[in-house]
Amino acid sequence: MSEKVWLDSYPANIPAEIASSPFSSLPELIDNTVRKFADKPAFSNLGQTLTFSELDRLSRDFAVFLQGLPGVSQGDRVAIMLPNLLQYPVALFGILRAGMTVVNVNPLYTARELRVQLKDSGAKAIVVVENFARTLQEALPGLGVEHVITTQIGDLLPAPKRWLVNFAIKYVKKMVPGWRIDKACSFNRALADGAKSELSPVKIGPEDLAFLQYTGGTTGIAKGAMLTHGNLLANLEQVSLWISASFKEGREIAIAPLPMYHIFCLTSTLGFMKWGSLIVLIANPRDLPGLVKELGRWKFSVLTGVNTLFNALLNTSGFDKLDFSALKVVVGGGAAVQESVAKRWQEVTGTHLTEAYGLTETSPGVCCTPLGDPWNGTIGLPVTSTEVSIRDEDFKKLPLWNGEGDIARHTGEICVRGPQVMRGYWNKPEETAKVIHDGWLKTGDVGHMNVRGYITLTDRKKDMILVSGFNVYPNEIENIVMMHPGVEECAVIGVPDEKSGEAVKLVIVRKDSKLSKGDVVKYCDTQLTGYKRPRHIEFRDSLPKTPIGKILRRELRDEPAD
Repeated sequence: MSEKVWLDSYPANIPAEIASSPFSSLPELIDNTVRKFADKPAFSNLGQTLTFSELDRLSRDFAVFLQGLPGVSQGDRVAIMLPNLLQYPVALFGILRAGMTVVNVNPLYTARELRVQLKDSGAKAIVVVENFARTLQEALPGLGVEHVITTQIGDLLPAPKRWLVNFAIKYVKKMVPGWRIDKACSFNRALADGAKSELSPVKIGPEDLAFLQYTGGTTGIAKGAMLTHGNLLANLEQVSLWISASFKEGREIAIAPLPMYHIFCLTSTLGFMKWGSLIVLIANPRDLPGLVKELGRWKFSVLTGVNTLFNALLNTSGFDKLDFSALKVVVGGGAAVQESVAKRWQEVTGTHLTEAYGLTETSPGVCCTPLGDPWNGTIGLPVTSTEVSIRDEDFKKLPLWNGEGDIARHTGEICVRGPQVMRGYWNKPEETAKVIHDGWLKTGDVGHMNVRGYITLTDRKKDMILVSGFNVYPNEIENIVMMHPGVEECAVIGVPDEKSGEAVKLVIVRKDSKLSKGDVVKYCDTQLTGYKRPRHIEFRDSLPKTPIGKILRRELRDEPAD
């Protein structure tokens, strides 16, 4: 039996290894895509569509603008702090074409969280939507961010719709808090300035950095995964082989409800572009009636999402009445797809949910269930050119599970090796050494592999909480809460939640007897972005601890629910 037992379970059309990429960088891939599909629609948002040639022109103009900024040169980091708007792909591809490195930022970050990421990355410039410019204003003092480009929601819409949308958001809905950032440049001004000059050619190779993609890691410390052009090109090819068997060039319509700053949506977007697909960007997927209405406008063939989104759609009025006749592929990632959701999804849409597994550190794809397979409780097989090994605490390889005996003997840490694995963590060699061993990435996830090569994810090695597909790290929240003068001790755990999969529960030992839940909520609102905020708060006289004083989160998790 081959060590790569999963190869025997591969569908007939899936090769064991990917071919070497014909492109040395993402800009080369983008240029090739534009030439091939110039007049085809590329991105749609808020009722406006950009063709590939328009995307090419606008991203070129933005790249020229960046190249002309004083103090900014090839290899420097440029941050994007936007929701899913047309400005996102324009800025994204402009940064890459200028030979610079993209730093994706969650626009809902607090000033503290934003400051940590900008400081660590050393970003020289940032693109931010005006709705969140005040947060940036609070984070900027003392940082090395030299250039700020601001945009309004409707900036890439045609007049007069652009004026109406921007006016309504700012003055009617009052969604833009007052802000002041000296020498900030508007996005449209940046595009106009860039249009006046030529793009200077830059040499970019597979080993050059494309993204600093931030993950909190097991300690909650912000860490930038260094993803190269080669990492992304490899993973695009790996994942494409598994999900695109039925794709037709220039014909697919892909719905992108997940934010582009998330690695899953980011790589999916690049992958769908390769096929000349039209990608419909959803700015606010939390507006479920609005999302269902948008889905009703398209004969969409591809949809990506997380379990909680699929579940929410199934429970939203009108979803079951949509036309699913063109739907070919639905990929669930970021969190495990639940059996009840997978089965109901198939009943309603006639399409199986394809489950994928990955990490920020792997660009992200690692495993995938074969297209068309029903839910089976696994995260599938290692994708092409990827090795997965289950290891114990001493990094010794564990035997495959044959369905008999003590499964604990087969369960260990999931380790990954392949061309999609990051170079390491930005400026953190010690953190890198903790997770990369002899070429293998230690994922921190626990599971087992059966004799057919299918992998089951059984637990998380650390105490990470998964809220709607986003990682939440207890240490970070505990450190913040402990700074409140009314808190003596605290612990954070994840608890089941119907809407988000898991929710954050905060258990506090009070120093100030007058401290209320309301006080804690207000404090957390100023320090933590929405998905990290505790949804459950409990006060206790003491916390369970080991003999040496370490708080036992597991005991809190194992307590029966109220």
